[in-house]
Amino acid sequence: MDLSRSNRKRTSRKKKKLLGRSWWILNFSLLTMIILLLSYYWVTEENKANSFVYTPTDTTTISQSDDIEEGNKLTDGTSSNLIDEQDSEDERVLDSAATEVSVEPEIHIEEDESIVVNSDSVLTFNFAGDMMFAGKVEDKLKMKGYDFPFKYVSKLFQQDDLTIANLESPVTTAGIEASDKQYVFKSSPKALVALKEAGMDGVGLANNHILDQGVSGLLDTLKYLEKSKLQYAGAGKDADEAYAPTYFTRQGVKVALIAVSRVVPKSDWHAGKGNPGVATVYDPTLAIKSIASARMEADIVIVMAHWGEERALNPIGNQSELAHQFVDAGADLVIGSHPHVLQGLEQYKGKWIAYSTGNFIFTKSLTETTWKTAIFSTTCTPEGECRIKLIPFHAELGQPVPMSEEEGQQLFKDIEELSIGGVRINKEGTVFMPKS
Repeated sequence: MDLSRSNRKRTSRKKKKLLGRSWWILNFSLLTMIILLLSYYWVTEENKANSFVYTPTDTTTISQSDDIEEGNKLTDGTSSNLIDEQDSEDERVLDSAATEVSVEPEIHIEEDESIVVNSDSVLTFNFAGDMMFAGKVEDKLKMKGYDFPFKYVSKLFQQDDLTIANLESPVTTAGIEASDKQYVFKSSPKALVALKEAGMDGVGLANNHILDQGVSGLLDTLKYLEKSKLQYAGAGKDADEAYAPTYFTRQGVKVALIAVSRVVPKSDWHAGKGNPGVATVYDPTLAIKSIASARMEADIVIVMAHWGEERALNPIGNQSELAHQFVDAGADLVIGSHPHVLQGLEQYKGKWIAYSTGNFIFTKSLTETTWKTAIFSTTCTPEGECRIKLIPFHAELGQPVPMSEEEGQQLFKDIEELSIGGVRINKEGTVFMPKS
C-alpha cells in the first residue's frame, strides 16, 4: 500500500514537472513568435518609409456637426439666390492636415520630342486651379505660415515666365459679409504677400466668391493685389475695368489675360457702368469684344473662365459653346475653373481648352474626385502655338502635394478618358492630338 502511494506521488511529481516544462516551452515559443512578428513589422515599415513618395491623408468620415463648407457658414443658414448654378460647394470638409513629406520631391519638366513646337523661342506658363485662403485653410496657414501652400510648387512658379490661378476669396481686413449667401470667404492680405513670393504673377477674379465681403471687400482686394504687385482680371470698379484684359510682357512677347464667369449668385454681382463687380458671360457680348480687342494688341491671348457644375467630371453645354466662341474671337488658350474637380481637354481649331483645373489651394472635402489636381504647364510660341503638360498633385488641406508616379499615370488616363475629340496624354503628361 505504501509503495503504491509512493509510486503515485512520484508519478504526480513527474506530471507536474512535465506540465511546468510544457508551459515554459509554450510561453517561450509565444514570446519568440511575438519578437519575430515585431521584427517583421519593423522591417516592413522601414522599407515602406524608404520607398515612400506620397500617401494621402486619413479620410475618416467626420460627424455631421463639423464644418460643412470651405468657408464660414452664415448663422442664418440661408441659401444663395442663384441665377443659374446652385452654389453648393462641397457638402462637408475633412479637417485632416496635409501629409508632411520629409524630403521635398523634385518636379521635372522634361521635353517631349514627339510633340514639336515650331519656334526657336517659347514661353512657359503655369496654370493652377481654385485658391482660397479662408476657413480651415487660414487656420492651417496661421499655424504653418502663409508660405505653407507653396512648399512643392514655388520653384516651378519662380522659374517660369508666367503663373496664373483663380483667386476664389476676397482679401480684406474689413468687408461686409453677404447676408443672403450661405457660404462666404474672407482672406488676409498676408496670403497675397506669400502668393507673390511663391512666383504667382496674376489671378483671375471672375468667380462666385469675390464679392463675399461686398463691394468694399472687392475694392480692398483690388487694392491689396496692386500693393502686392499681382495683376488681375475679371473684376473691377466698373464694367470697363472688369472686362479689360491685363497685359504681361515676357521676353518681348505681349500676353493678354481676360477672366470671365458664368457663375454668380445674384444679378447685382455683374459689373456695370459705375457698378463694381464681375465680368460675366451670361451674355458673352462684352467678353467677346474684349477678346477681339486683345487679339489686336497681344501676341498670345489667354481666357480664364469660371463655369460649369460643381463636382461634375464633364463640361455642360454652355462651357463648350462659350469656349468655342472665345477661340473664334481670338483666344489661344482657354483655362476653366469652378467644378472643384479636373475635367477633360479639347483642341478646337488648333487651340487648347482645359475645361476645369480643379482645386489647388483649398479645403479637403469628402468628395474624393476633388482631391486630385494638376498644374497645367504650358509652353507657347510668340505666334500662339501652345502645348500643355500636366503635373499631377493631391489637393490636400491648404497645400498641393505631388503624386507618386503610379498615381500620376492613373490621373493621366482618367483625364484622357474625360477629354474630347481623341485627345491623348502620354506618360510624361504631355497632351496631344494623334497624327491622322
